Amino acid sequence: MVDESSHNRIHGNDHYTLCNSEGEVHDHEVSVRGFAWELIASSITLFIGLVLKFIYNLAVYSIPFFLLTMIISGRRIFIEGLHGILNEKKFYVEFLVMLAAIGAFIIGEYEEGSAVIYLFNIASFLEGYASERAKKSIELLLKEKPQRARVIRNGVEVEVEVEDVSIGEVVAVRPGEKIPLDGIVIEGSSNVNEAPLTGESIPVSKSIGDKVFAGTINVDGFLKIKVEKEAHETVFSRVMELVMKARREKAEIEQFIRKFSQYYTPIIILTSLIIGFIPPVLFNQPWYEWAYRSLTLLVISCPCALAISTPVAMVSGLTSAARNGVLIKGGRHLEHMTKISVIAFDKTGTLTKGELKVSKIIPANNYSEDDVIQIAYSINMYSEHPIARAVVDEAIRRGIKPLQVREFKTIPGEGVVARINGTLYVVGNERIFERFKLKYPENITEALRLEGKTAFAVASEYELIGVIGVEDEVRDESRDIIYKLRKRGLKVVMLTGDNEQVARIIAEKLGIDEFKANLTPEDKIRVIREMMYEYNEHVAMVGDGINDAPALANACIGIAIGTGTEIAIESGDIVLMKPDLRKIPYIVELSHKAMDIIKQNIAVSIGIKGLLAALALIGLVSLWMAVGIGDMGLSFIVILNAMRLANVKSS
Repeated sequence: MVDESSHNRIHGNDHYTLCNSEGEVHDHEVSVRGFAWELIASSITLFIGLVLKFIYNLAVYSIPFFLLTMIISGRRIFIEGLHGILNEKKFYVEFLVMLAAIGAFIIGEYEEGSAVIYLFNIASFLEGYASERAKKSIELLLKEKPQRARVIRNGVEVEVEVEDVSIGEVVAVRPGEKIPLDGIVIEGSSNVNEAPLTGESIPVSKSIGDKVFAGTINVDGFLKIKVEKEAHETVFSRVMELVMKARREKAEIEQFIRKFSQYYTPIIILTSLIIGFIPPVLFNQPWYEWAYRSLTLLVISCPCALAISTPVAMVSGLTSAARNGVLIKGGRHLEHMTKISVIAFDKTGTLTKGELKVSKIIPANNYSEDDVIQIAYSINMYSEHPIARAVVDEAIRRGIKPLQVREFKTIPGEGVVARINGTLYVVGNERIFERFKLKYPENITEALRLEGKTAFAVASEYELIGVIGVEDEVRDESRDIIYKLRKRGLKVVMLTGDNEQVARIIAEKLGIDEFKANLTPEDKIRVIREMMYEYNEHVAMVGDGINDAPALANACIGIAIGTGTEIAIESGDIVLMKPDLRKIPYIVELSHKAMDIIKQNIAVSIGIKGLLAALALIGLVSLWMAVGIGDMGLSFIVILNAMRLANVKSS
C-alpha cells in the first residue's frame, strides 16, 4: 500500500517522483519544464512512428522511432523497475509496465509497447500533479511561516532571521505584517487575523497583556511584542510539525491495503505468466494471442488507482480540516471518528464558557441591586477568586464606583470581610455568616441553587443587604451542537466536577442524554474507561486540553478545545484551534464522508480493473486501453472523487 504521497509525483509543483506499488517515493526527480520537453520529444517520435507505419506502410522504419519513444518516456520507469527487483527484491508498478512494454516489443507490437510507456509516464506526472492539489492548503500554510523579525536592540530596530531572536527580546510589528514569534503585547493595540491557526477569518482584538502567535497577521495597528518562545517552539511550528506527522501516519484501512499490495503484485505477475504459457503449451493456442492478453492483464493489474485511493482521500480530509481550524493528528483518528458511539463533554470551559457571570441579584431591606453590587464590588475588588471577578465585571458593566474599604480580610473557603465608613460588611457563604453571628438567607440561596446558580449573601453587621447568584454561562452554540450530534445517533454524556443539581440543570438545558457530577480528574478517567469498556472503545472525549488531558488520553479519540495553546495541541488526537463547538459535528461529517469516499474509490478501482481484466482474457482490451482507462483514467476518477472532501465546510 501507499503512504500519503503515493503516486503524488509532484512536490511543490516543481518536480515529480516515481512511486512504487507500495507507495514508497524515490528520488528520481524531473522538473516540470524538463517533463514538458520530454513530452514534446516523445510525442514527436511516437507520431512519426505511427505515420510511417500506418500511413506510409513503412513498418521497419517506424521501429527506431517507437524505440526512441520508449527511451525518452521510460528511462526513469525502467530504472525504478530494475532498482526494485535488483536492490530491494520488490515488484514495483514500474516493473509491471516495463515487462508489458518489453513483451509488446518481443511479439512485434512496437507501437503498443511505446504507447504503454508514453501513456504511463503522462499518467504518473498528471496523477501526482492532481493529487498534490489535495495538499494545497498545507503548502499555503507552510508559506505563512514567518522568516524574519524586526527586533528592537539598543533602541534600534534590526531585521533578523526569526531563528536568531531570543526569548525576552521585543519585536515590532507594523500593520499588514506577520507576527514573527509567540509572545505578549507590551505596547499598542490592533486587530489580528488568526486564520492561519484557527481558520477564523474575523480579526481578533489584541492589546497590552494579550497573547499573540507566530504566523498570524497584524491588521491595522502597531504592536510591540515580548517574545515568549523561540522559532522552533511556537504554536505555528508545532502545528506544522503535527500536520506533517499526521500526513505520514497511516489509517487502519491504509495499513490493510499496504499489506494486500505486498502479495498482490507477485500474484498478478504469476497469473500473467500462466495465461501467457498454459494455453499455447497445453491447448495448442496461438502464442502471439495469449502473450498479448497476458501483457494486457499485466498492465491492467497495475494497482495505481487502488494504491492512491485511500491516502489521497486521507490527505484531502486532513488538509480540509486544517483549513477549517481543526488539527487531526493522523488518518487513523479520522477513521476512528466514524466508529464513535458516545461523545463525552467536559462541562466547564467546554459546554460552558468557563467564566462566571452574575446572573441574578435579590436585594433585601429596601436596598437596590446596585447597592448590593456596590458593597460586594468594593470588598471583592482586590480578590482574585473567580466569584469576586464576576462581581467586579458586573459592577464595571453597570458603571458603579467602589467605596473606600478598610480592614479587608479574606477567610479561605468562606468569604471576605471589610469595613466601609466604620461599618463591618460580610460577603460569602453560610459559614462566614455563622462566624460573625449573622443570619444566613438559606431559603433564598437554596432557591438559586435549584436554578443551577452558585449563591452567596451580602450583609452588614446589622442586616442583610442582598443575595447574588452567579453561574458559568453556557456557550451559545452548545445546545444546537448537542442536538446535531444526537440526531446523528451519537450518545452525549456530560462530565463535571460541579454538584449534581447544577449538572442536572445544565444537562436539561442542553438536552444531554446523561451526566456524571462531582467528578475529580481521576474520576473522569475512571468514567471514560468504564464507557470504553461498555461501548467497545468507541468513545470520544471533548475537553479544554488542560485539566482534562488525562481523560482525553484515555478516550479512543481525545478532542482538545483550545485557543492554540501548546498544552491543548499536545493533549488531543484532534485539536480545535479555536474554542468553537460547531467544529465537532463538522469533524463527524468529515470523517464519514472521507470513509465513504475511500470505500467508493476502492470499489470503483477493483470493479473497473476486474471488468477490464475479464475483457482482456477474451481479447477485447488492447494495451493502450489498459493504460488509458485502467491506469490514467481510473486514477483521475479516484483523485477527483477524493478532492470532494475539500468542499466539506464547518458551519
